[in-house]
Amino acid sequence: MALKVRKGIFGVILAASCIIGMVSAAAAQPVRIGTGATAAENIFFRIKEPMEKAGGVKLMIIVGGPVLAIKDLESGLVEAAVGGVTFADWMTMLEKAGYAIPDKKAYKSQIIGNDVIQIITNKDVPVNNLSKEQLAGIFTGKIKNWSEVGGPDRSITAFLNKSSAGTQMVFQNQILGGEAYAPEVIELSNAGDMKARVKSTPGAIALATQGQLDDSVHVPVIPKVERPITLITKGAPSDNLEKILEYIRGPGQQYIVK
Repeated sequence: MALKVRKGIFGVILAASCIIGMVSAAAAQPVRIGTGATAAENIFFRIKEPMEKAGGVKLMIIVGGPVLAIKDLESGLVEAAVGGVTFADWMTMLEKAGYAIPDKKAYKSQIIGNDVIQIITNKDVPVNNLSKEQLAGIFTGKIKNWSEVGGPDRSITAFLNKSSAGTQMVFQNQILGGEAYAPEVIELSNAGDMKARVKSTPGAIALATQGQLDDSVHVPVIPKVERPITLITKGAPSDNLEKILEYIRGPGQQYIVK
């Protein structure tokens, strides 16, 4: 009888240990978020280390742009997709990319931040102000030399970041009036490469996030171009994702670029 009792207790302990182990393993799994460069630069790269050091949820950031983020969300590779566009513009972007959205109603969206699109140039371009018309001329290829906008006699080389499709779309709508970017505009794979090329290329200019501004580049004053940073999930956020969102809304505010 005593042996049976001991076996029963051992079975309960073993089962409890397995449950605890499974819960611990689940807690140790990072929350995977697919995002564009703006949200990565302004929010997620900045909160990741302090949040994890404070004992918060582990975070894995996958930067590939808003279209890829939605595809990864649909396939279950990420828990959330984040982009620097409104939900409506995001859906339009997907349609233009030829992606058939299975069920828009399954998506839940919320705004987790805001961004102001900036312009950076090589430090050899001492142009302190650029109007909407001048910016449109530069990025559509109508203006090809800095002397045409009050700068030095130097050819303009414009860059874009492939992982910032939301930034490109908002700037195109608000500044270019929907007109296409010039074919001469050079697209680079990520924000780091783009900024490095701007710094090393005479006469260079590029769209940038607020988080990319520093003394290594020149930042002219331009018309204000604002947009929300939107997070999308399929259904309600998981408990661990909700903890990350709570951190963003709370203590994470001290690290976020505003």
